[in-house]
Amino acid sequence: MNKRKIGSDYEQMAADYLAKRGYTILEQNHRNKYGEIDIIASSAENDLIFCEVKYRATYSCGDPLEAVDYRKQCRISRTALCYYARHHYALDTSCRFDVIAIDGDGNIRHLENAFEYRG
Repeated sequence: MNKRKIGSDYEQMAADYLAKRGYTILEQNHRNKYGEIDIIASSAENDLIFCEVKYRATYSCGDPLEAVDYRKQCRISRTALCYYARHHYALDTSCRFDVIAIDGDGNIRHLENAFEYRG
């Protein structure tokens, strides 16, 4: 199985996880000229949630939560700002950046507010 298919399967697992917890999935694999965001959702409070999904079969290469480094955070932030503009959200619309980590056993860890906007 190729890496893209594996990634898609785990991103779907993360989207299902969020949906079961009351989030509305707005988009998956959103792409624009700045990058890609795995999942864009809204919460019950109507916050926008920009979610990065990381899968690691083992922890030999580190914790998947650590894989969202500063550079990746900047890319996600720019992509989110473009999403705001393209979908006509007011800049004061509340949002947060989450990371979902999935390990080889299918365990899911959801880190809300994993990082701040990096402009």
